[in-house]
Amino acid sequence: MTPASEGHALLDIGGAARLERFGARVVDRPSPGALEARVDPERWLAADMRFERERGWSGPAASDGPWSIELDGLSLELRPTEAGQVGLFPEHAAMLPWLRDRVSERRSEPEDGPAVPSPRVLHLFGYTGLATLALASAGAAVTHVDASRPAVTWARHNAERSGLADRPIRWIVDDALAFTNREVRRARRYAGVVLDPPSYGHGPAGGDWRIEDDLPVLLAAVAGLLERDGFVLLTAHTPEFDADRLAAAVRSALRRPSTGVDAGDLHLATADGRRLELGAFARSSGGS
Repeated sequence: MTPASEGHALLDIGGAARLERFGARVVDRPSPGALEARVDPERWLAADMRFERERGWSGPAASDGPWSIELDGLSLELRPTEAGQVGLFPEHAAMLPWLRDRVSERRSEPEDGPAVPSPRVLHLFGYTGLATLALASAGAAVTHVDASRPAVTWARHNAERSGLADRPIRWIVDDALAFTNREVRRARRYAGVVLDPPSYGHGPAGGDWRIEDDLPVLLAAVAGLLERDGFVLLTAHTPEFDADRLAAAVRSALRRPSTGVDAGDLHLATADGRRLELGAFARSSGGS
């Protein structure tokens, strides 16, 4: 594997596809919302990797195996997956400063005061660990939960690459709702919860997840284990769940006023300012 290269950039969009640079590799893959004309058609011809739903991956680097990037101070391994992903949702990087601030607020202490315990944060649908690693690097004790054992293994590898293997991270392969309900019964409390639910999914025991039916139930369970002033970040990539709908769901579950929840779009932008809309977020800082 080559040394990690810096960052991510959205190079062009159009023709229901997106052209991105992940570190040293340029990747062309589908993006149904990118319907405008491409600005630089010639640039697409030089992509290192290309994913097509009917054919899978192709291109000069498609069979080269994993590669690495540096993103927001973290070292991440990327690799092509059968679903056309590479192991990173780069639009989530915009949420990392907010998460780090929430942890830092809870770790502040007076001079010469007693040590402040690491705030406990639950990360549901943790995937390959971007938010988990950002939280751990800020000083949180993180419980990382994902139903996919390969994804959890990948996240642990990213923690090792980022020099965070010794941080207090619990790695859990489990269904998000089942695990959260057990934590409520154990009377465990968390200073924050981060969740990025898919539209559809399958748990390790064969249970199905459907965001339309299951998100309100999960948020109600989250409210049962959140500290009174706890923070929440909810992201989603389901078209029917825009920022207003996510904010309303968070306000209802946590019983917080409108002013206590802010929301917006998840997106990436090209250097010339064109936006690729990729979902939405809602978040509440709690009492901080």
